[in-house]
Amino acid sequence: MSVPAAPPGQPKKAATAAWIGSALEYYDFFIYGSAAALIFPKVFFDESDPATATLLSLATFGVAYAARPVGALFLGHFGDRVGRKKIMVFTLLLMGLSTFLIGCLPSRAQVGSLAPVLLVLCRVLQGVSAAGEQASANSMTLEHAPSDRRGFFSSFTLSGTQGGQLLATLVFIPIAALPEKQLLSWGWRVPFWLSIAVAVAGYVIRRKLEETPAFTAQQAGGEVLRLPLAVLLREHWADVLRVIAGALVASVSTIFTVWALAYATGDSVGMSRSSMLWVGALANLVALAAIPAWATLSDRIGRRPVYLVGAAGSAVMMFAYLWAISTGSYPLILVLGVLAFGVVYSAANGVWPSFYGEMFATRVRLSGMAIGTQVGFAVAGFAVTFAAQLAGPNGDDWSSVAFFTAALCVPPVIAALSARETARIPTEQLGERDLRETARPEAVTA
Repeated sequence: MSVPAAPPGQPKKAATAAWIGSALEYYDFFIYGSAAALIFPKVFFDESDPATATLLSLATFGVAYAARPVGALFLGHFGDRVGRKKIMVFTLLLMGLSTFLIGCLPSRAQVGSLAPVLLVLCRVLQGVSAAGEQASANSMTLEHAPSDRRGFFSSFTLSGTQGGQLLATLVFIPIAALPEKQLLSWGWRVPFWLSIAVAVAGYVIRRKLEETPAFTAQQAGGEVLRLPLAVLLREHWADVLRVIAGALVASVSTIFTVWALAYATGDSVGMSRSSMLWVGALANLVALAAIPAWATLSDRIGRRPVYLVGAAGSAVMMFAYLWAISTGSYPLILVLGVLAFGVVYSAANGVWPSFYGEMFATRVRLSGMAIGTQVGFAVAGFAVTFAAQLAGPNGDDWSSVAFFTAALCVPPVIAALSARETARIPTEQLGERDLRETARPEAVTA
């Protein structure tokens, strides 16, 4: 299949739209993480047992990750059938609506056990939205990018995700500083209500995008698949398994963002909410620069070595960061937090959009990325819940959590070592073994 080059300026436009859209969408997704660690145990769960309330609240954070594989099956299928752009618009609107509804929910004191049930339902909708967001945005930027700069342009999706996390953290800093009464009554709701503006802004940005040249050429050539999943599992099952294993590296992010925050602000350490939120904010600020820098390096030396630095390095740095929290030394926490999450983890985070996407042909790329990443991310989401259990009744066994996180970094290392290097392969030849199957009955004219 001959793929025309993207029009001049279109790669930058696609990358910018992916960055802004991902930042807006993941602002919604990550404000839930801060609230789950700091607010929801007291609003939606039984305050008479604080340890159990925290555990249940962190479990609701993981619920969205459980919903993501299901959402990936549907959104991946339609993304490879009808195009990347439509999925990108749909996911953003769904995220904005579900997040706004969370801000409107009644508390446990008002409606009893119905409150956490409604919270979980809204969180499931967030998970379905997130299932298609990164895969569609990554496919959009990768297929618009020049072959020799796919790493750089596709990294904009993940730097946008970090931008959304930074925005969410900055919004929560003044909210967390409110007096307890105002914080628990109305203050925590404000960041969720702002999601309406997020949805409107994202819709305006994304509806103006053009579909990618690769998908457009596929439609013109009658190579759109009726059942992308069938071809994906028949021809790319090994790559799907690699992406699932690689996606476990996201456990570093969830442990850093949620469990470490709860640990540091708990009774055993006693750091203030605002000071720890600033650690996350500064780490994400550094990541905004580190992610495209690592991705650019991967365009020069390959995806695998850069990804391996991020995965293996994160396993080591999690020990250092959690140890720093246990000391109660804020300067030490700040420096190691920024180094661990802002620099080292960014190596894997900046490269995986191109590394995973290049494993698949255009016809199954969105399905392959969505299903592979979301299954792995589901494990990463519940890593927070497991970490809370491993930390013991007092929530202070940080070394067990560090060993657990390091263990979850082993499969990504193995996946990278077993994968092909794809940085030098032309875009139209990516996943080329799928191209032998164009005569199969799954192919239909669009």
